[in-house]
Amino acid sequence: MTNGTVDPILDQLLDAALPHVAFDGWSPETFAAAIRDADVDPAVAKAICPRGAVDLAIAYHHRGDAAMIAALKASDLSDMRFRDKVAHAIRLRLQVIDDKEAVRRGTTLFALPHMTADGAKLIWGTADAIWDTLGDTSRDANWYTKRMTLSAVYSSVILFWLGDDSLNAQGTDDFIDRRIDNVMQFEKFKAKAKANPLFKPFAGTLERMMGAIKAPSADADLDLPGVWRDPR
Repeated sequence: MTNGTVDPILDQLLDAALPHVAFDGWSPETFAAAIRDADVDPAVAKAICPRGAVDLAIAYHHRGDAAMIAALKASDLSDMRFRDKVAHAIRLRLQVIDDKEAVRRGTTLFALPHMTADGAKLIWGTADAIWDTLGDTSRDANWYTKRMTLSAVYSSVILFWLGDDSLNAQGTDDFIDRRIDNVMQFEKFKAKAKANPLFKPFAGTLERMMGAIKAPSADADLDLPGVWRDPR
């Protein structure tokens, strides 16, 4: 992906890989099969995906995020409470997944110790995409806490959804509502704590400290915490 545009060869490789993922996972065998089935020069494939199938797994996640963003922008959210908009975005992200086994295999891949950082970036990227598409304008510490909280919610939803065998995924729907309720209860607790006179001596100092934290700018250094950009 370059400047938000998907490389057509990467798309070909990904489409060719998906039928093999259920059997071989996001593995070197899958990458080799994708090169063969897509009839792509191995040198070109390696240049586009230096880490082979790992890069294809990442591309598959990015494809899902892009589909979710398009669906969310096309949704009528005017009558929804904000908590319902967030829940709707999570449901859309699940709905655009066209291969549950590919996600299951990806979850296994990114749970490996040397892959957890990549997995965390992908989850953070999904949370960031949801907040941005819903019009989040926070530029202080809230920018980070919103994405951290939603990352935790989304990752738990994915794990529940992978094991959900209820009719029409009703169990997952209910789980999403419960997790959003948990988040809202935490936000209410924070508001009450802030209003509590016992906390007032500390509130000013804490607010000054938190006020010094700023969201990354569009041209921020990619090595800074909280910043993620597609390197391709």
